[in-house]
Amino acid sequence: MHAYTVMVPIYEMFQWSMLKCSKVLIGDSGLLYLLIIISASSLWDQIASAIATMAMAPLDLWNEWATQILVLLSLSLQVVLLLLAGIRRREASPMPKFILWLAYQLADSTAIYAVGHLSLCGVPVKHQLVVAFWAPFLLLHLGGPDNITAYALEDSKLWLRHLQNLVVQVLGAAYVLYKYVPRSDSFIFLAAILMFAVGVVKYAERTWALKHSNMGSIRSSLHKERVGIYHHLHPRDYGSMVDDNEGDEFSVRRAHSMFHLCKRAIVDFWEVSVEKDPAENQSSWEENHNLVVNLDIKKEKLNYKSMWVLMEMELSLMYDLQYTKAGVIHTWSGYGIRVASSLTAAASILLFSFSSKDGQSRVDVAVSYTLLAGALLLEMMSLLRALGSSWTYAFLCKTQWTWLRDAALCSGRWDRLRWHLKAITGRGRNSRSARRWSGKIGQYNLLNVCRPHNRAYQPLLGRIARMLGYHDLWIRYYGSGSVEFSEYLKHQLFEYIKHLTTRGGLNMQGVIRKNWGQEAFERQKQDDIVSLYKSLKERGNNYLGAEFQEGIIIWHIATDVFIAKSRGDDADGAADMVKAIRTLSNYMIFLLVDRPYMLPGLAQSMLYQKTCENLVNIRESSPDREKRGTCMKLKEFFSLRDDPDRLMHVDELANILSEKEPPLNLDMPRLYFSYRVAEKLHDKMKEKGRAFMLQLLLDVWMDFLVYAANRCSRESHAKKLSNGGELTTILWLMTYYLHLDANNASTTRRTTL
Repeated sequence: MHAYTVMVPIYEMFQWSMLKCSKVLIGDSGLLYLLIIISASSLWDQIASAIATMAMAPLDLWNEWATQILVLLSLSLQVVLLLLAGIRRREASPMPKFILWLAYQLADSTAIYAVGHLSLCGVPVKHQLVVAFWAPFLLLHLGGPDNITAYALEDSKLWLRHLQNLVVQVLGAAYVLYKYVPRSDSFIFLAAILMFAVGVVKYAERTWALKHSNMGSIRSSLHKERVGIYHHLHPRDYGSMVDDNEGDEFSVRRAHSMFHLCKRAIVDFWEVSVEKDPAENQSSWEENHNLVVNLDIKKEKLNYKSMWVLMEMELSLMYDLQYTKAGVIHTWSGYGIRVASSLTAAASILLFSFSSKDGQSRVDVAVSYTLLAGALLLEMMSLLRALGSSWTYAFLCKTQWTWLRDAALCSGRWDRLRWHLKAITGRGRNSRSARRWSGKIGQYNLLNVCRPHNRAYQPLLGRIARMLGYHDLWIRYYGSGSVEFSEYLKHQLFEYIKHLTTRGGLNMQGVIRKNWGQEAFERQKQDDIVSLYKSLKERGNNYLGAEFQEGIIIWHIATDVFIAKSRGDDADGAADMVKAIRTLSNYMIFLLVDRPYMLPGLAQSMLYQKTCENLVNIRESSPDREKRGTCMKLKEFFSLRDDPDRLMHVDELANILSEKEPPLNLDMPRLYFSYRVAEKLHDKMKEKGRAFMLQLLLDVWMDFLVYAANRCSRESHAKKLSNGGELTTILWLMTYYLHLDANNASTTRRTTL
């Protein structure tokens, strides 16, 4: 409805009110009344005209150029997705992740709306010829870039919804072509048909990729997959770990050779029978079997560094399979689609350039060339990335066309091609870090966060969050941080897991047999330490926690109290061990607070909140608590984030807790347990020494961490891959692989005997 007609009733009411006012002032007749009405009418006409102009300008612009705006926006979103999709492999800052999320949400909606706009709203006559040519490009955009198909794991479960959208959008685009593209101009008609075919195929490929990346589809594919075909490690790769870059290249190829094991782990597919490939002779099959199933750590000299890199590469490949099109690209049909789509886009540019442009808007022609050029560049980039991917190496290694494998790999042609393509696509500069875990873990410390804040000096953003009802979210953000995961801890965890798997710590299904913390005490093989473990579970008081997350809270507080109470000069090198203990303790409580889905067992939110309240009250009631100056209060007022490793606040509360035993009651449910654990550890330290007890405490936290990794659901591990991955996921996969290696070594020894 026109804005002016909408304003008419308002104007009449305004005129009537002016009439009444004039009657009151000067009576029923008079020149002043007439002048007021004339002036008001003139003023109102000007106001209404201005309002109508302002209201109609954006609407007219949209009606005239809506289709052009939508198709260019759709192309821009595809470029954003292509450029930013890779940041999800590693922890990224919030702003790029938000832009990527927004682009992913808008990409499909924009293209679908544009197709509907073309098919239902129609196209102005002067735009019909060229604008209708754009419908196939929207199908191409719905196919999406190769490096992102699913944003979350749940997207692959909804592949049937994408299939339904595929049918509807293809019919809509076909209707637009049938209705508006003239058969008289054979060049533009043929170009439209070619791009329509490519768009349908690419959209169908994306839908198939979503189905292929579903956990159920991965499990089903393993029933038909033969282990014997996985001979990706070419003879040229043996001994190729010369420098870091060559080491990464070797590791990703080795990861491909054992990727079927990673797939079995992620879907809990326990079938270790190896089927012989009919295309292989007996000696070749035995060689591949030994290479794939048996890690043979001593023979291959796979130290902890190589093992960590291998696990990171395996999880990176799993990310490719579940969140990109890697599972469908690296097949004969996948490569064929990319070659055909690139050639089709180039041919369409030529056909469109030969077509008649008479009567067409320059803007429409420019938009058409932009879409064609964008399609060609995107498809060429897709082809180059596919050819230079390590997945292509895996494809060539297992192909039954031996002449192709020999021509590409034995001659080194593919290696040179990969090097050049990585340089062209810009991936060569970060070849070392492209598939690697970020190496950072979250940190959170209860004794640092749970301190009273003067309301006048509370962080400004915290006060705003409290008013908006997001106080808990703010506390989790404000109190958390991150640290680099040290090489010391990597080595310690690798040795711990290797000891656990070789000593029968896991059952046949690869699940840890004992409760959390138990292995750490028993591996010392000392009667008094085993007795200490039993005393922690005596009289029904389970100081390790009745639930896993309860145990984390108890031992997190007890750890800080024990370290503060037993503090020495650390001249004996214990400083590194103390730092490692704090890192693991803070990481486990970070998972409990911020990512409870990555932990097994029942969530303990109520227990956590009650413990925080108790810690705040204890610190607030202490006469010895630290007095902060005005400068520190102002600094805290404007701070955006706290430091979880601020030992000043941690040690302050830890010393307060160590001075007086808390009562055992419902109001302070687990502070008593934490105090008792710290006391028992401190008493044993007098006999065993500080270094021994620190090693025991480190073993306990490593056992907590490995237990959490092993018992966490596989779906949670898979979900976290889309957001940089998690330390527990790497440890879970490492435990699985080392368990397989230990079982295979045990079987080999029995067979030999």
